Amino acid sequence: MNPLCSRCNRVVYPTEKVNCLDKYWHKGCFSCEVCKMTLNMKNYKGFDKRPYCNAHYPKTSFTSVADTPENLRLKQQSKMQSQVLYKEEFEKNKGKGFSVVADTPEMQRIKKTQDQISNIKYHEEFEKSRMGGEAPTHHPPQQQNTTPAASQNYCYEPEPVRQAAAAPPPSSGVNALPSNTLKRYRAVYDYLAADEDEVSFLDGDVIVDVQPIDEGWMYGRVERTGQQGMLPANYVEAI
Repeated sequence: MNPLCSRCNRVVYPTEKVNCLDKYWHKGCFSCEVCKMTLNMKNYKGFDKRPYCNAHYPKTSFTSVADTPENLRLKQQSKMQSQVLYKEEFEKNKGKGFSVVADTPEMQRIKKTQDQISNIKYHEEFEKSRMGGEAPTHHPPQQQNTTPAASQNYCYEPEPVRQAAAAPPPSSGVNALPSNTLKRYRAVYDYLAADEDEVSFLDGDVIVDVQPIDEGWMYGRVERTGQQGMLPANYVEAI
């Protein structure tokens, strides 16, 4: 028995039968549901067991989720759980080796806080070393368990911009260096001190009692003002 056409509901004979989408069609009835363009097995697109051309094929759209109080609460809870898991993994892997840490806003805030703490500790240790360098204490050789205060090893994180400065040279005492052994420099640029332990000067000022600290920094006294402190080495030249 011959089946019926799904479009015109008439008998479909084998010579004009099209079997597609679990239905039978006449070749002329197998057309787009919208524009009625005749289709074939190569150019049709099926949707809900109905044929469509490429231009009128129904488009699927995504459903937008409203920002309801419940959805906002779930979003915030998921974010907090993610941060808790991240911190737990960090504590587990702490001390097991170096690993790449994602540069998240939270990590940037922690890094900035650590830099500030490191900078504060650097200035505290520098002030202690300055006070200890004013009057160096010499202990007898037999007192092996006594360590001078100026030579204690402080455990703190290094300042990120420059290394911790050594104590400035003492201006008086047994270990004071003669003034003729210290170098003299002339400023080639103006410099405004950025920290309390630095010194400001103008172009042409003479810097005396200069002692190198590390690559890029030195300690000296401005002859014009009498102020002394740290200064950048690339702002002066030897004379």
